Amino acid sequence: MNVTEDYKSYVSYSFNYSLDNDTSGNGTIGAFQYPFSPVMDKAINGITIIILFITMISLGCTMEIDKIKHHIVRPSGVGIAVVAQFGIMPLIAFCLAKILQLESIEAITVLICGCCPGGNLSNIFTLALQGDMNLSIVMTTCSTVLALGAMPLLLYLYCRGFSGLENVVPYSGISIALIMTIVPCAIGIAIHHWAPRYSQIVIKAGFSILLIVTVAIGVICGITLGATVWILFSFKMIAVGFLMPFIGYLLGYTVSVIFKQNGPCRKAIAMETGCQNIQLCSAILKVAFPPEVIGPLFLFPLVYIVFQGAEALLLIFIFRMYKRFKPSTEDPVKKAEFLVVDHTVEMVQVSY
Repeated sequence: MNVTEDYKSYVSYSFNYSLDNDTSGNGTIGAFQYPFSPVMDKAINGITIIILFITMISLGCTMEIDKIKHHIVRPSGVGIAVVAQFGIMPLIAFCLAKILQLESIEAITVLICGCCPGGNLSNIFTLALQGDMNLSIVMTTCSTVLALGAMPLLLYLYCRGFSGLENVVPYSGISIALIMTIVPCAIGIAIHHWAPRYSQIVIKAGFSILLIVTVAIGVICGITLGATVWILFSFKMIAVGFLMPFIGYLLGYTVSVIFKQNGPCRKAIAMETGCQNIQLCSAILKVAFPPEVIGPLFLFPLVYIVFQGAEALLLIFIFRMYKRFKPSTEDPVKKAEFLVVDHTVEMVQVSY
């Protein structure tokens, strides 16, 4: 089977163009001429891989072996989170692709995003929501490790819902990208365990580099691709980018309530469910697919992360306002009695 030809037979529907024969070394999708030279394309691929590597080392530096062991011994919260991560998000992606009648390459893009493990932004959002940070970090670790087997399997199962689509998913490329997340994550854990004084430096440097390079690549791609990039911003793709994290947060919290988790655990599970590993998604879309096939859709993770972050920040704002204006549940009479008793004890201690 010629997988590249299978790609081409599907992508022609996606962009409403037919694929022209390419003799220049650059991919052509009808009116869309892939603007990057082979050298530039390889450079972007290499940078994407390096950024993924650095990000996962930084994520590993936030993990502690003792806390991981604690949640493995008592795995109820982690188990619920894993079920939510690999049960809810892929199903949401599949349903949205069906309901919005996405074309084949768009559906693959959305499914890959939905089947990715939890991202490190979930840890930051959990902290801002005063959720269970230990659970959040362990969930991110477990979902990253389990994705090595779960992600290819889920993609195979859900792609069967689209005619012939399971034949064009680059499983080997996805598996390689997943392995590339496990190794640097283990390196980060080792740094935090044996050289903890360097872990904060690695975390700050890693996330700073991630932010700068992500913005730079986004701007360069936007300028270079020109008007073609607006293919991404169709109503369907905007709807997917908006609805996926929102439904993920909502259902993640609902599942945790059903299984009677405490408040901090509910917040952690909700954030872990809705937040995807966008760096991994970007690496898969950019590296595993030929450029003439994926076109500008490799920028879809940027659309997702905008809505993922905006919706999480809105939830954080609502939570903070609720905490600020929430009426005190403590009985003022008892509080006054406590203060009087405390003051009396203090006077006795001084006089003695």
